[in-house]
Amino acid sequence: MEKDLNLEVSKLLQEKLLEKGAIVYMIREDDQDLSSKWDPRKKRGDLYRRILKIQENKSDIYLSIHMNYHKNGAYRGQEVLYHPINSKNKLLGTILMQQFKKDFATQRRLKKTNLYLYSNTRVPGVLIECGFLSNYQERTNLKTQSYQKKLAQSITKSVITYFDVASQN
Repeated sequence: MEKDLNLEVSKLLQEKLLEKGAIVYMIREDDQDLSSKWDPRKKRGDLYRRILKIQENKSDIYLSIHMNYHKNGAYRGQEVLYHPINSKNKLLGTILMQQFKKDFATQRRLKKTNLYLYSNTRVPGVLIECGFLSNYQERTNLKTQSYQKKLAQSITKSVITYFDVASQN
C-alpha cells in the first residue's frame, strides 16, 4: 500500500539526513493519522494537524513523501509538486527534479499544486512523488529496499544542495 511505502522511504530518508547532521521531525512513525475523533472531516483534520506540527517544530523545510498513480500504466518517474506560497518552494522543487533526472533519468517535470497542505504551509516544502505504483516495473522497484535507499540518497543530496544554494541568497 502507498502509505506503507511512503513510511519506508521516509524512515530511510530520516536515517540518511541524520547521518548528514540534520535534525529530522517525522510527522508519523507508524500507521496512524493525526485526525481527532471530533473532526467532522478526518482527512482535513489530519492535514491541518500536519501543518501545525511543521510550524511547532520550527522546521526549516518539510518534505511530503508520496507515490503516484495514473490510469495509464505506462506513466513512470519521479516528480515534485510545489505551491508558490513561499518563493523557496520552487527552488527546492527544482533542485529535487534536477537530482532525480541525474539519478533516475526521470522525464517528469516540476509542477504547481493547489492542494490544501501545500497551499497553507508557509514553511518551504514540496510534495515528492517517488514513482508510479500504476507502472508495474516502477511498483516492483518501489517495493525494494535498495531502490528506496536510492530515493532517500537522491533526496538527501537535494536537501544539502538546497541549503547550500539558499544560504548564498
